[in-house]
Amino acid sequence: MTVGDPAKIELGLEGRCERVVLQEWTLAHIDPNLPAVFSTPAMIGLMEMASSHAIRPALPKGSITVGVRIEVDHVKAVPAGANVLVVSRLVEIDGRRLIFEAEARSGTFVIGRGRIFHTIVEHSRFAATAAGKLASL
Repeated sequence: MTVGDPAKIELGLEGRCERVVLQEWTLAHIDPNLPAVFSTPAMIGLMEMASSHAIRPALPKGSITVGVRIEVDHVKAVPAGANVLVVSRLVEIDGRRLIFEAEARSGTFVIGRGRIFHTIVEHSRFAATAAGKLASL
């Protein structure tokens, strides 16, 4: 993890994530009776990644962000092999809670947009808590 200065967490930080849609990211991969188009969960994953890229350099040492909420519209289908670019911008800071606005595009088309909510957590504490929950299952 890249370590940053918490004073650098400011509105407007921007992250990007660009990928070619893999067959594994399509609806047809989950159910062969469905079309081979980019799935909503895969698009959300790219939005989460772009949001993480935006904030990571500014986070305090030992911190990460975790997604806690999403509000997303998937407005256009694209096939496997299409190029998708997601841009996410930090638009609200409320203590440890961060809100990003993300937009996914393929060429000139907007294929999705939404708000991605993250919370800043201490990495080691978060990992220990998650490990403890797994042990109790």
